[in-house]
Amino acid sequence: MTSIPIVVGLGEILWDLLPSGRQLGGAPANFAYCSHLLGSRATVASRIGNEQLGKEICERLCQTGIGRDFLQTDSEHPTGTVKVSLDSSGQPSYEIVEGVAWDFMEWSPEWQSVASSADAVCFGSLAQRSARSRNTIYQFLDATREGALRVFDVNLRQNFYSRERIERSLKRANIVKLNHDEVLILRKLLSIRDDAEDDAAFCQELIHKFELRLACVTYGAGGSLIRDQANADRHPGFKVSIKDTVGSGDAFTAGLVYGLLSGQSLGEINDLSNRMGAWVASSSGAMPPKPDGGLRMALRSVA
Repeated sequence: MTSIPIVVGLGEILWDLLPSGRQLGGAPANFAYCSHLLGSRATVASRIGNEQLGKEICERLCQTGIGRDFLQTDSEHPTGTVKVSLDSSGQPSYEIVEGVAWDFMEWSPEWQSVASSADAVCFGSLAQRSARSRNTIYQFLDATREGALRVFDVNLRQNFYSRERIERSLKRANIVKLNHDEVLILRKLLSIRDDAEDDAAFCQELIHKFELRLACVTYGAGGSLIRDQANADRHPGFKVSIKDTVGSGDAFTAGLVYGLLSGQSLGEINDLSNRMGAWVASSSGAMPPKPDGGLRMALRSVA
């Protein structure tokens, strides 16, 4: 990596209403925050309401060092919120409010500029639930440079996805990341051969069918599988004391992107990504404060 990469989280930004209180979240925002901690020039491209909750998002992003340069403000629709419930193992479930500001993202000259300069863009399926934001996301991806990483973090939520949206996203992506439960859904949704328990074969099929550079499957505390066009690497994960798992997958994605941009091997990328996910899972919320001794020291302590 010869210069600081420009990394964009594209899609929803919102307040997670957790049992412990209100936390800033949304997968693209969580990804951008962790990318920032890793040393990238990270930003969030999203849309907020013109009310106190939106103003607080701006303040929080500025406090983290990310800034609010590519946040749009909507005077008609409220800032997004999600009610998050946690089970006994810290696994979250979500009630996602519809008709909020990030459902109305608009293509703009500012977004054109950041899209054309980005080294990596991470997007998911949730922010595509409305036609306006879906088309804006596609315009953003189509405006990126040929060599940029376009990471589709599948992130299926409620009924906010379809075969058409998944396929259109995969055709624009060159990296896909999903969890094992999502593998089972996509295998049926995309009519991919079911030979069935072998996720490496599923990844290979995705890579071939959609001309991807890399595919990744995560297993929570059980680690992850990363496969490129020639090789595969399996990581067993790290055993940590879990506070909650909100945002841990987004932290994993940040590690994945940082490792790819740094030219690391599959094994090195897998290790860093799992350390990032474990660190967030052992903290409260998706955007833990930067550790006193620095992120690198905190990651080294994950074992």
